[in-house]
Parts: sequence; structure tokens; C-alpha cells
Amino acid sequence: MKQGCLLLVATPIGNLGDISQRAMQALAAADRVVAEDTRHSGILLQHLGIKKPMLSFHEHSERERLERIVSMIERGERIAYVTDAGTPCISDPGRLLVTACHQRGLAIDALPGPSAALCALMLSGIECERFVFEGFLPASGSARKKRLEQVEAQPLTTIL
Repeated sequence: MKQGCLLLVATPIGNLGDISQRAMQALAAADRVVAEDTRHSGILLQHLGIKKPMLSFHEHSERERLERIVSMIERGERIAYVTDAGTPCISDPGRLLVTACHQRGLAIDALPGPSAALCALMLSGIECERFVFEGFLPASGSARKKRLEQVEAQPLTTIL
């Protein structure tokens, strides 16, 4: 029986031409593509000429689909996980799936690629030798105000 694996595949942000050769190869070699949104990721796969069975896995389906996907990997499937644009687990779903694979001793690999945070930092022209990524702020109210005050007090370049 072949060994299963979870492949975390970073996908282009806006320009489909930004996909890496390695990411294309991983998607083509996967047994199945698990995606944050199969409609969105289906456009990418169609652009690449790749036809694979797809399954959605996002913040609203994580708990119900987690066991199913981990079982596929345990049975030897190579699962490529992609989010809508950018890098899985970085302000996108995927952490629960990675944690479950770690807990069961399953193989996990990550293919680097586009990152909106790093693109913004590169384009900013500000000091970027040391920085902190804060992700999304609370939507509104006192929690948002408090978090912004904490961010302002940091002596590092901050990406929100």
C-alpha cells in the first residue's frame, strides 16, 4: 500500500500564471484535491488542464469533513489541499487538518508560493528585516480598538 500524504499547496493570488512548477506537479500527482471552495479552485485546475476528484473543506465544513479526509490519507491517498488564493493555514483554513495529520503521524508536505502579506511588505518600501503578521483584526468595537492599540505599541513593522 502506498503512503498517503497531505500536501499544502499555495496558489496564485489574482494571476494564475504565478503558480509554481512544483505546485502544478503536486496537483497533477495528487489523488484528490481538497479545496476551500471547489468552484474557485476548479477554475485553477481547469486552467492547468488537471482533472481530479474534489472535495470542499472550509471553516463551515471542517469539523464534519475532517475525519473523512484524514481517513483518505490513512488509506494511502495523496491529498492536495488548496485555499482560494495564497497559502493554506495563513489566514485561511487548514490548521485543523494539519493538526489531525500530526496527531496520527501522517506525512505532511508544504509547497511554498504566493503570500499576500509578503507581497505587501515587499511593495511597501518600509523596513522589512523584522516584522510581525497579525492576520485579521476583530471586525469592530472595543476589541478592534484594543488590538490596534497593542499593534501600535509594537516596535516592529506590522502586517494586518
